[in-house]
Amino acid sequence: MSAKDTFNQLKDKELLSDEELLAFFDSLPAVSIEQALGRWKGGDFNTGHWGNSALKEMKWFGKWYRSKLDAVPLVCYDEHGRLFSSKAMKGEASLWEVGFRGKSSTTMIYDGVPVFDHLRKVDDQTLLGVMDGKSFDGFPDIVDNGKYYFFYLEHVDSFPAEYVEG
Repeated sequence: MSAKDTFNQLKDKELLSDEELLAFFDSLPAVSIEQALGRWKGGDFNTGHWGNSALKEMKWFGKWYRSKLDAVPLVCYDEHGRLFSSKAMKGEASLWEVGFRGKSSTTMIYDGVPVFDHLRKVDDQTLLGVMDGKSFDGFPDIVDNGKYYFFYLEHVDSFPAEYVEG
């Protein structure tokens, strides 16, 4: 079975365990920063992590990796149906190659908080991510009682709505 087939099976499940998703994540190859650049529509896997509901409330669309040092982690819809960069995590982000779970791959590091989105490649159009990081004031634990937040990104050529700056 291909990685994409496994991804699709996992995506169809209503509730998943961290162990199941980590086993899949660990099986995937690294993704380079160059391969990660572009616009991405996001989604997530329900493991019971608080991030599932938080991103729905934010009307999260996905991410935009414009360059290594210019990453928009929270592309969200506003009240007018336009897309914008939410600064809910105290800024934007950059991309670095970081080791996680025995493999070095592209990781998005938030500018204003100690949070890391580790990425692996499902295929040329799909990435799997695991959010990791330290706790910080005013925010729930990133790794919630030992549970990670798992998300995926699917490449899009353009946004489905107007993107407005600042």
